Order: sequence, then C-alpha cells, then structure tokens
Amino acid sequence: MDLLRYVAFTDDPSGGNPAGVVLDAEHLDEPTMQATAAEVGFSETAFVVPRGGGRLDVRYFSPLAEVPFCGHATIATAVAHAHRHGVGELLLNTLAGEIAVSTSASPDGTVGATLVSVPPRTEPLADGDLAELLAALRWSAADLDPELPPRVAYAGAWHPVVAAATRARLAELDYDYDALATLMQRHGWTTVDLVHRESPTLFHARNPFPPGGVVEDPATGAAAAALGGYLRELGLAPAVLTVHQGYDLGRPSTITVTIPQAPGTGIAVTGTAVPYES
Repeated sequence: MDLLRYVAFTDDPSGGNPAGVVLDAEHLDEPTMQATAAEVGFSETAFVVPRGGGRLDVRYFSPLAEVPFCGHATIATAVAHAHRHGVGELLLNTLAGEIAVSTSASPDGTVGATLVSVPPRTEPLADGDLAELLAALRWSAADLDPELPPRVAYAGAWHPVVAAATRARLAELDYDYDALATLMQRHGWTTVDLVHRESPTLFHARNPFPPGGVVEDPATGAAAAALGGYLRELGLAPAVLTVHQGYDLGRPSTITVTIPQAPGTGIAVTGTAVPYES
C-alpha cells in the first residue's frame, strides 16, 4: 500500500485539513481500509481504485467509520492523482454518487482542484432535535443568527447548518462530545456545520465530527457544498462564496464555493492541496 498524506484547502503544509490518500487500493478489503484510516488518524482517508479513462472508485473512511462522501479528501485525492499522472478531468464514483473533479496547476506549481457535488437539498430541523443539538453544543437560542434558520443540508453527506450570531460565539466552541456523538449517530449526520456570516460572500465555519472520532474538522468541503445549497434555497446565495475554517484550530483553510443559480444543480467546491508535513 502506498499511503500518501496531503493537506487540503491550503498551500501551506502546516495548514488545511490532513487526509490520507491511497491511490492503489485495488486489493484492500473493507476491514483493512478501516484499520488503515484508524492508524492514520486523520478525519478521512480516501481509498482509490482506478477504472481507466479518468474514472476512479473512491471510498472514504474516518478513524471510526466509513462516510459516503468527503470534500477535503476528494481535493487531496485529485491533487495527489495530478502529481502522479498530470492534471485534467476525473470522474469519481462514490457512495454518494458521481463527483466530477478537475485539476489545474498555477504558475508556481501549486495544484488546485474543483469538485462538483451531487444535487444538494435541505430538510427542516425539528424543534426537539434543535433543542438537543443546542444543549450538546452548550449554546442557547439567543446565540443564533435569526436570518439564517437552522436546517439539515445535504450535498453528499448530511450536516445540520447552525448559524452563530457572532464570530465570538463560534470561537468559543466547547461541546459535550458524547451527547453530540449520540445525537448525530441517531440521525446519520456526518458533521455539524457551525457558521458565522461575516458578509454575504464570506463565512467562517467550524465542524464538530464526533461520529468519526474527530473533535473538529479543520476544513469540510462536503459541508461547504451543503452550505451553498442551503443558501441557494433561502435565496441568499452569492455566485461565489468564501469559507474560512480551521483558524481556531491553528490550521487555516480557505474553501471557495461557486453556486449556480439553477435549482438542483451541483455546488462547486475549489481548493488547493499540498503534501502534509507533521
């Protein structure tokens, strides 16, 4: 097994969100993939089986469980593939569906990737579930932005979107790990997308990920895509949105989200990736 380590949504090896990438996973069974992800310890490790013609089968494992789709590991996988085979177009077959990805190199040699999510959608967040979620977060209803109602959003994985009224509230994240893990496992939520809207085109985000055995994800491309679909359904989506994440963890990440206005179309998520340095 050729296990690679990359950081996504950054051009700084000390920033971004680390992901494991295995580009030659043809002979790995599921227990081996899960054990490898646990040993790596990153929020996700991607396992790739090439199918020819730029088509890849990809599975994503956190330290505790498989997830249907992971944005940052997709960006890392695409850049790792480009470093080995050259930039171009890829089509990823994931448990969430087909994900088109394109890679390109900047003049300084940094490689970036853009993925296009499956069609996004949102669902209401029941009052009882919201109350339980806020209690686990140790937040109150007064902490929320009234212009961005809590909902559950999907663009390959499900994430409650909860908007804080202030950046300070977002920065003070200190949640009940066990309570939040139990709630999320009951509903099949991958992360909780906690956001603060600084402006119509700039959001800050934090993403607890206890079902995966991770306290917090430094950059979450799947949640960023879900956020784009959520904003479009509310009629609040700009053409291009920037999400800053990981700053409170000391791993700054920048996610660019391009939101087509046509309902039901996939959300584009763009970022760079570089080899990880511990």
